Amino acid sequence: MIEGMRSDLRKARYKNFDELYMYCYYVAGTVGLMSVPVMGIAPESKATTESVYSAALALGIANQLTNILRDVGEDARRGRVYLPQDELAQAGLSDEDIFNGVVTNRWRNFMKQQIKRARMFFEEAERGVTELSQASRWPVWASLLLYRQILDEIEANDYNNFTKRAYVGKGKKLLALPVAYGKSLLLPVSLRNSQT
Repeated sequence: MIEGMRSDLRKARYKNFDELYMYCYYVAGTVGLMSVPVMGIAPESKATTESVYSAALALGIANQLTNILRDVGEDARRGRVYLPQDELAQAGLSDEDIFNGVVTNRWRNFMKQQIKRARMFFEEAERGVTELSQASRWPVWASLLLYRQILDEIEANDYNNFTKRAYVGKGKKLLALPVAYGKSLLLPVSLRNSQT
């Protein structure tokens, strides 16, 4: 994690998603991995320890990708572009487009793909949340659901993450908490699958 924070001091661009993934792994994936022993795995879980750690890593990656997508404009004003350079180029975009901060159809299409990727990591993370100890599930579900809603807010802002900061309002946060609580009561997926 410390290595990831240090990289912010010396790196402001990422050639491709592999490089960006490693950055996300260092700054947020490691937090997910360190959280598993604290949260605990449900004693009744039939999931492998590896699969629970993989899901925790995926949640860290998803959260960091969401941070990156939410903060594009803020990062650009600091001279940073935390987006894969090769994917920007494939979309017909450049750092200059980001620094100019104009939402175009190219930008919208690019963002749709980036959001799709982040959601994929959230989906992977979901598979492991139910395997955590019962007491830990609710806050983890709440975090997952609330953070994923930031992606919805980016879409609601018409992909303008240059000048509009996507955030989840208090009302939506309050509505998400009972949903998270309900999900926290579900049996671990590994048990549900073994009962069918």
